[in-house]
Amino acid sequence: MGESRQDLLSWVNKLLELNLTKIEQCGTGYEPNSFYPTRSNSLRSGNDPVIPGVGAAYCQIFDSIFMDVPMARVKFNVNTEYAYLQNFKVLQNVFMRHQVDKPVPVPQLTKCRMQDNLEFLQWTKRYWDQHYPGGEYDAVSRRKASGAPASASAGSSRAGASSAGATRRGTTPTIGGRQPRAAVGAASSANVTALQQELATQKEAIAGLEKERDFYFAKLRDIELLLQSALEADPELEKEEDSLVKHIQGILYSTEEGFEIPAEAEGGADELETF
Repeated sequence: MGESRQDLLSWVNKLLELNLTKIEQCGTGYEPNSFYPTRSNSLRSGNDPVIPGVGAAYCQIFDSIFMDVPMARVKFNVNTEYAYLQNFKVLQNVFMRHQVDKPVPVPQLTKCRMQDNLEFLQWTKRYWDQHYPGGEYDAVSRRKASGAPASASAGSSRAGASSAGATRRGTTPTIGGRQPRAAVGAASSANVTALQQELATQKEAIAGLEKERDFYFAKLRDIELLLQSALEADPELEKEEDSLVKHIQGILYSTEEGFEIPAEAEGGADELETF
């Protein structure tokens, strides 16, 4: 069974330091009883609560998990269809980048229907419970990147945002740097293990090839030494053009077509062993 509307609203308000009063505001972002896209921002009074633009609350919830949502592209207090569709486009891109297997029902969420927003927010809360890395999330600072106004209670609600993380499974939030995401860490660990296994296999194959190379090189070297011994015993053998010695030497010292001996090797050929 999902969490109640009041529990979800309390969680969102603490986490994001907002003043939502209705679930629908997560998908629409306008003041209570004023769900009209044509409402101008200039009509707002200085005491109006901070209300996220259409879809902006969802974007920032996932920013608290991944910390890489481009908040500069998330629009708060928007009043055009294009602007709030852009917010949901940002959210969909985040889902794709982090392989979140959940369709974003944009038409349903933007129609201000409570049930649709409730179901999506319940799923969002479950996902957040599983993947939130802990620590303190500074919603106001992250929101400033989008040019959104800060909450009137920003100075006093930092502890509330931190306590939103604490209510998850009764854990105590940590102060300081954010912990690595468990899901990403597990995936990275699996990739590292697979690469290490592949590297070990490649090293084993290379070692086998080197052993085989050395084996045949040693045989060729033995043949060369036998030829040298035979020529030392009977120098006339080298003068016979069609002799067995000449044929064996031709095989030993032949190179592939197009192969050129490096200049350094040519210059020091007299100092190196024959083979």
